[in-house]
Amino acid sequence: MIIVTNRIPVAAGHEEEFEDRFRNRAHLIENSPGFIKNHVLRPIKRRFDHQTGAWADSDELGYHLVQTYWESEQAFWDWTNSESFRKAHSNRPPAEMFAGPNVLEIHEVALGPQE
Repeated sequence: MIIVTNRIPVAAGHEEEFEDRFRNRAHLIENSPGFIKNHVLRPIKRRFDHQTGAWADSDELGYHLVQTYWESEQAFWDWTNSESFRKAHSNRPPAEMFAGPNVLEIHEVALGPQE
């Protein structure tokens, strides 16, 4: 299994609009062979200070994480080359919704829950 994570810096004041785009999306990915599930994660602006050993609120920009889970890397690449992918990504949000470029990461599950 692989997990594809898109780290997206959402500009202040656009968080709800960004999340609404996922709530109201076309749900085309769900029909893709090899797709398992997805999550949209909202950042909590609290950081651990290693020097003091305490948690504190932070003004740092957090990233929204959009994670998709796939049976295989090939299933993900097949999705990105599909007409459904092009359709799902055709309605781009306005540039001011973002505070910088996104970062796409692909991870293979090395260890999972003990069964």
